[in-house]
Amino acid sequence: QVQLVESGGGLVQAVGSLRLSCADFQRTFSRYNIGWFRQAPGEEREFVAAITWSGGSTYYADSVKGRFTISRDNAKNTVYLQMNSLEPEDTALYYCAAGRFGITPNDYYYWGQGTQVTVSS
Repeated sequence: QVQLVESGGGLVQAVGSLRLSCADFQRTFSRYNIGWFRQAPGEEREFVAAITWSGGSTYYADSVKGRFTISRDNAKNTVYLQMNSLEPEDTALYYCAAGRFGITPNDYYYWGQGTQVTVSS
C-alpha cells in the first residue's frame, strides 16, 4: 500500500517560489510513476506534471512548462515539485498521486490529501 503525504504549500506573492514535496512513508513508491495535480474551488482536478518511476522522463502541462520542475529522490522516497514564477492562477490544492505515467486522474491509483498553495497578486 502506498501512502502519500504532501507538504510545502503556503501563501506566497506572485513571481515567488515554493517547493512541494510528496513522501511515501511506506517506502514503496519507487516502483510507481508520480503525478502532481491541482484543484481550485469549483474547478475540476487538473494535471500539472508527471515523472516516471526512474525519473528518466517527465511531462508538464502547458500552463506550467518552463516554470515548474518535477524531480524525485527514490532513496528518500520523495518527489518534488519546484514552482517558480508563481501566478495567482496557480492557487489551488495540490495533490500528488502514484500510478501510471498519464495526465488524467484515472491514470493514478493512490492519492495524498493535498497541500494548499495560495498566490497573492
